[in-house]
Amino acid sequence: MGGGKSGDNRGRRRFSRRGGRESAREARHANAREGKDAAELSSVNEGKLEKKRGGFYERPRWTPPVPASKPLPAPNCPWCGKPINDIAAAVADKVSGEPVHFDCVIARISEGETLKSGDVISYIGGGRFGIIHYNNPPDTRDFVITKIFEWENKDNRSEWRRSVGDCFSVT
Repeated sequence: MGGGKSGDNRGRRRFSRRGGRESAREARHANAREGKDAAELSSVNEGKLEKKRGGFYERPRWTPPVPASKPLPAPNCPWCGKPINDIAAAVADKVSGEPVHFDCVIARISEGETLKSGDVISYIGGGRFGIIHYNNPPDTRDFVITKIFEWENKDNRSEWRRSVGDCFSVT
């Protein structure tokens, strides 16, 4: 039952080095005099209180974004005729600007190109596709872009892209 560092400390209160026993007791009594109970100090109806230098302040409450009221369009792909279920992953047609399947674009590019061993057609960003040559195919860190295809024009954004962007962008 000694006061050593080891042993059973259940039921014993620990106080900070600065405040000690008196300051904790004084704080409880001061809050009781003001009519504040523990539940009132730990949270507020809408947000929580956080301790900041100089006192407590109310944390702003997070409100989830409002989902779009209209559903995303599901047009048919002009190349294969199947509906485009994932319009966000669609790519604009090079000529007409209509949405086409991402896989249809890769299939169309691969029809016109002869691929060597270790070559892959991939989307490289900015509306561009490229033929990527992997020197060691299992190691995808070592690659060279051998040919670039400018597919979508960055300056002319299609109207269907604006409608899709409005459904995803809340800000």
